Amino acid sequence: MANANKRYYWIQLAQDFFKSKEMKLLRKIAGGDTHTIIYLKMMLLSLEDNGILFFDGVADNLAEEIALVIDEDVENVKITLVFLQSKKLLSKISDREYFLEQVPEMVGSETASARRVRKHRENQKVLQSNSDETNGNGEKEKEQEIDIDINLSSSSCINNSDYSIKQLFKDFEAGFGRLLSPFEIEDIQKFATEEGLSPELIREALKEGVFRNKPVWNYIKAILRNWKNDKLLTVELVRARQQEQELPKNVDVSPEFLEAMDLWKE
Repeated sequence: MANANKRYYWIQLAQDFFKSKEMKLLRKIAGGDTHTIIYLKMMLLSLEDNGILFFDGVADNLAEEIALVIDEDVENVKITLVFLQSKKLLSKISDREYFLEQVPEMVGSETASARRVRKHRENQKVLQSNSDETNGNGEKEKEQEIDIDINLSSSSCINNSDYSIKQLFKDFEAGFGRLLSPFEIEDIQKFATEEGLSPELIREALKEGVFRNKPVWNYIKAILRNWKNDKLLTVELVRARQQEQELPKNVDVSPEFLEAMDLWKE
């Protein structure tokens, strides 16, 4: 049953990916091909979280932890991270979350049942010599699996079809400047149901992401996780915290500085 609900992920590289200035520069530095492979491994590591790398604190720092996971030299990973940050390809969300900027536009995914349907279709093309009856049964099986997959992915939509959720999706599509993917729709619904976060709070995180020029679901999801960890579960609490952070801090001024200011007054 668990395998039936499993989701598979992959990277879709643009045709000119290795022709980009950033990739050309990365490959030109000492050990560039190794650093390029490390970058691709990091992308694969972050696929399931749509570009976010998590530092769990198992190692002393992010580079050591990534090196441990992807079986690469720590120093090479450090160089790769520094390069990616300098070229704005890696950004820091928090002390434990880092975002690979290019990943969201490269991610593809499908459920296990959709994968079976696709492979079934491919097999049907190869087995053209089968009888009409066998082909008919195959079509019925495909239709049944497609129905199951659609029902699995849309069941939560039916249970949460109130206006606020619908409007939330519209706000996301307006903020992203594109239609939401089925995966994003499913994940947003999970935050509203399983995580117990209100659509208004999720919309507030969307605004924050757009304001920071990060209109990416996984970046917004990280904001929501941080708010939840800090017990900021309403829009009012979030805004109160933001106002508190914007207030000018009391600055300790040395006697020497005050004395110098008095001299200027004279």
